[in-house]
Amino acid sequence: MRRRSKSTTDQSKSWLVTFTDMVLIILVFFIMLFSISVVDAQRFQALTDSLQGNNILDDLSSVTDYELENFDPADDQDVDEDTDPLTEVKEYIDQYLIDHDLEDMITATREEQGIVLVLQEQLLFNTGEAYILEDAEPFLDEMTMILEGIPDHQIEVEGHTDNRPIETYRYPSNWELSAARASSVIRYLIDGGDSLQEDRFLAKGYADTRPMVPNDSRENMQENRRVVVMISDPEFDEEGTENT
Repeated sequence: MRRRSKSTTDQSKSWLVTFTDMVLIILVFFIMLFSISVVDAQRFQALTDSLQGNNILDDLSSVTDYELENFDPADDQDVDEDTDPLTEVKEYIDQYLIDHDLEDMITATREEQGIVLVLQEQLLFNTGEAYILEDAEPFLDEMTMILEGIPDHQIEVEGHTDNRPIETYRYPSNWELSAARASSVIRYLIDGGDSLQEDRFLAKGYADTRPMVPNDSRENMQENRRVVVMISDPEFDEEGTENT
């Protein structure tokens, strides 16, 4: 009877050992979590102290303060004034002509009075006509966008022909044809834009009075049939007015 009683007592106390182990494990787990959080906080504080100790954070704030203190809006204004918008336009057009393989059809030069574009007839019109060809539309659309970006510049468009006479109901002579071609280009530019004012444009028809080369060959005649677009430089116009 005593042996059975002792065994029963041992079994009744065994759960205490298991419970104690479980409590101990949970306690150790929470201690570990707490120690990790303390270490992370200490590391963050140590990093902050290190940056401040090496004057890194102070240097960043001092650079910002220096830039604000030494910022002069007049400096930016001088840079903008020194930038020639027509030079940038010329560079943009040159790259466009290269990218679209139009260097044989269009030439662009920066003259004292502005940018001069020479567009060959075969790009713009059929012979003896003044209707814009579809192949010319992408470049003219690009020109519309460019001209909208420089609203202070006037645009002159000239029509030129070779010396072969023309006599049709619509175009009795090269004078009417050259003027109609200049007007067609202007009308296309204005109709394609949202903000191009008509008073910025001037159409001129020169017929065959200003050939680039003698009209003594088919190739030369083709070169003389052209439209010239001149984007005027306002500063040049002002200087010209003062000198007259």
